[in-house]
Amino acid sequence: MTDVQRLDPIEATRLFIKENFPRCQAALLAGSVVRGESTETSDLDIVVFDEKFSSSYRESFFKYGWRIEVFVHNLTSYKSYFLSDIKRARPSLPQMVVEGVIIKDEGLVTKLKEEANILLNKGPEEWSARTIVEKRYFLTDSLDDFTGCNDRAEEIFIVATLAELVSEFVLRTNNCWIGNSKWMVRSLKMYDIKFTDDFVTAFDEYYRTGDKLTVIQLVDAVLEPHGGRLFEGFSSGKV
Repeated sequence: MTDVQRLDPIEATRLFIKENFPRCQAALLAGSVVRGESTETSDLDIVVFDEKFSSSYRESFFKYGWRIEVFVHNLTSYKSYFLSDIKRARPSLPQMVVEGVIIKDEGLVTKLKEEANILLNKGPEEWSARTIVEKRYFLTDSLDDFTGCNDRAEEIFIVATLAELVSEFVLRTNNCWIGNSKWMVRSLKMYDIKFTDDFVTAFDEYYRTGDKLTVIQLVDAVLEPHGGRLFEGFSSGKV
């Protein structure tokens, strides 16, 4: 990467839009820089709405000292992304629209932000009773694998899966959005700070010491209000 002086993120975004999407109807700067969470490796997440494009796309650039990720939509394609994000319970695009700083607006942004806000406040689709049963089973299966495993190399990857499953189970059974990677912890914090501290402590203790007990206790505590571990009697796909 060329060593280039970084421009102010707002200035860089305005220049980027002027040079690359001069006729767009709206543009927003989102991501860590607008949340005050940027680091040396943060990029500029830019959402563009431009009616000239027939479909949505994503593209990466390096300009003005910044990595730039641009998410381009026409005036209707964003709706299918909104719906897809709701279905997977990870509201990436609605979140970017809501938090985004307006760089350009030809009368579109207010409507977009209202639409995205309604979706975020409503929360994801509620899990059915059947889905909760299935998730209990797979969480139990991973917990049993972790408990019985005597191979440290295998344990490391089993516990990573277990962390994702626990996070998903807690958030979805409480009608909250989920996240992956760094957004796993951020999503948990938005749900419950105390639980997040317990969650991080349990998995950190395992990674530091190899002691499984706190992780096992955490998972059992999560499952208990929903009937606890599930193995015997579970069935899927049986006619």
